Amino acid sequence: MRVLIVGGGGREHAILWHVRRSPLVDEVFCAPGNAGTAQLARNVPIPAHDADGLLGFAVAQGIDLTIVGPESPLIAGLADRFREQGLRVFGPSAAAARLEGSKAWAKSVMQKYGIPCARSVTFDSARAAKDYVLAQPVPVVVKADGEALGKGVTVAQTHAEALAAITAAMEERVFGAAGERVVIEECLRGPEVSALAFSDGCTVVPMVPACDYKRVYDGDEGPNTGGMGGYSPPGFVGAAFQDTVLRTILQPTVAALAAEGVTYQGVLYAGLMLTEDGPKVLEFNCRFGDPETQVILPRLKSDLVAIALAVAEGRLAEVPVEWDERVTCGVVLASGGYPGPIRKGLPIEGLDRLDDGILAFHAGTMLAEGRVVTSGGRVLALVALGRDLAAARTAVYANVDRVTFAGRHYRRDIAAREVQA
Repeated sequence: MRVLIVGGGGREHAILWHVRRSPLVDEVFCAPGNAGTAQLARNVPIPAHDADGLLGFAVAQGIDLTIVGPESPLIAGLADRFREQGLRVFGPSAAAARLEGSKAWAKSVMQKYGIPCARSVTFDSARAAKDYVLAQPVPVVVKADGEALGKGVTVAQTHAEALAAITAAMEERVFGAAGERVVIEECLRGPEVSALAFSDGCTVVPMVPACDYKRVYDGDEGPNTGGMGGYSPPGFVGAAFQDTVLRTILQPTVAALAAEGVTYQGVLYAGLMLTEDGPKVLEFNCRFGDPETQVILPRLKSDLVAIALAVAEGRLAEVPVEWDERVTCGVVLASGGYPGPIRKGLPIEGLDRLDDGILAFHAGTMLAEGRVVTSGGRVLALVALGRDLAAARTAVYANVDRVTFAGRHYRRDIAAREVQA
């Protein structure tokens, strides 16, 4: 088979790493890819948002399966374009991807079909949103309705913070069209868990759960990022939790969309809060998470390509999905200043000094004059597998200081609290 992977981040490198292990695959292309994917596949200089370019390439090259990594092209309808041409694609339609593309629409689906989530109200008027917030207890959550690349959520500890978040989204338009409406939610309390599943629109198969770290600094301080690391599985959940999530959230969501005339084919990602009343949905994503993918896929024993094909062809029930019992821990190495302004083009040293078994998934990297240099905020994720979380954590942190670049920053407390518990 010839496989095309769309995207150029750490998630796509992890997907490619697993795809390359499949005996079904002869050749893999990554568009646009990064310095890491270039070692495993042929990078193609087509941006993930260039639907015409990607479709033309897939047709010309006889691509047998396309796996779409980022949410933006899915929300824009890339998977629909491929299916219309009779091409097999792993990723939901634009109608299904509205679960991520519109928080207000996702909330309406959850409320209509009784899927557990935070109480919320949607506003398209800044004045009305502010009046409502002032009447609510704090903390309160303010979310830009549309796609804001993970940066549109504010957990406001004070009314002033909530008002500022509404002003930023709706009046200053810092998120563009994504902030035309806002969703105001009650603030749920409890640990967060990422629950991902494969779905072909009928069968839903859960993946192993994971936890990630959004704040940039140790102790969950500082601004939110795309994710500074993670681990799988969280020790505070077990088989009963996964069964509950599958029965009360994942399967009902796919069934709800089917009832609305929408077939969900791809990865369904539920960001959950484990409240005293059970797991509740914080948000849905329409794709593999990042950095969750980097700690989940190393535990997947089954063939990802076989699974993706089964999803694309509506026969997921026929394919076994098995998982490694070992535990993973991953740490993101970020550029100095991230998630704010950063410098690019900084040489990366030490990738050849990692211990055997340590996985290095590239994100913000590129090749310049034969050298691997930085090109983004989150540069690399180092991941280790271990017999338990303590072993995986020790292994990955024994390697992080071997990889260096100017201004490098990483959190030193990934999984620390759970190991100590």
